[in-house]
Amino acid sequence: MMGFDVRRPAVVLCAVLLLFGAAACSDDAESDELLVVTTVAPLRNIIEEVGGDRISVIALVPEGTNSHTFDPSPSAVGEIESADLIIINGLNLELPTLELAEANASEDTPIVLLGDLAVSPDEYVFDFSFPEEGGNPNPHLWTAPDQAVKYAEIVRAELSKVDPDGEEYYKANAERFIERLWELDEVIATVTQTIPEAHRKLITYHDSFPYFAPRYGLEVIGAVQPSDFSEPSPREVADLIAQVQAAGVPAIFGSEVFPSEVLDTIAEEAGAVQVSTLSDDDLPGEPGDAENTLVAMMVENVRTMVTALGGDASALDGFDVGSTWRPSE
Repeated sequence: MMGFDVRRPAVVLCAVLLLFGAAACSDDAESDELLVVTTVAPLRNIIEEVGGDRISVIALVPEGTNSHTFDPSPSAVGEIESADLIIINGLNLELPTLELAEANASEDTPIVLLGDLAVSPDEYVFDFSFPEEGGNPNPHLWTAPDQAVKYAEIVRAELSKVDPDGEEYYKANAERFIERLWELDEVIATVTQTIPEAHRKLITYHDSFPYFAPRYGLEVIGAVQPSDFSEPSPREVADLIAQVQAAGVPAIFGSEVFPSEVLDTIAEEAGAVQVSTLSDDDLPGEPGDAENTLVAMMVENVRTMVTALGGDASALDGFDVGSTWRPSE
């Protein structure tokens, strides 16, 4: 089955009862759980943090996959048809998935586009990988903790609409998660200020931090990957080398999801270090692990950036990256 299904123990209980000859176990055993279908892992985690044990979540986009070009297989149709709620990022990030959902979701199943609700058109960011003439704003809001707060608030409201009985539970979970995000925001502000001012510039392979960087005094001065997600042309590579040299930054950043030999060339020619461990939608560990969270991903991203750019990331040591949701009573 596509993605990771975190359905709770009710499903296992059904299997056990059937094994021992009990009466047929119907869907009623898990009827109290909402089935929420989403796309990328960071959204899955935000939904889990708010929904806790009142929901099951299916993320259709496997971790480590290019979500911009991912085309869900026909097996995703059944998951979409069964969903009580569909939550995707929007801002044209997952158009094939959105089209599949609109064609196959039940008429009374809400389809929520988080990015479209979180920012208005005058707040859109267009850049090298997402030029304005292409019509697609940069969709990577979740890498900025203040934007992730907006996502959590939207998720809380949408879950409460579908499941009014869980409204107080969702509110409590959201409050804890949002508090953690604001704590993360504060510590990121602290460590990024330790970067020498002249080095507070980001050149990345993929434009994943346009809403993150300005909040902490960082400037995204370039990205390697063109808007069609191909490798850059020789002219574009030459321009980027000149840009890195002019900026005098000690490091440029690649992505685990978008490996590229071009980064080595740019770094070598420009006299910079190439660090290719940033992630925008591939969470640490495996689903179910304590560190498989959006917060953990961003802690490691920021530690990597700050250290490579000459700052002190020690304030991140010991930051709690685990989940914040609590079981319902």
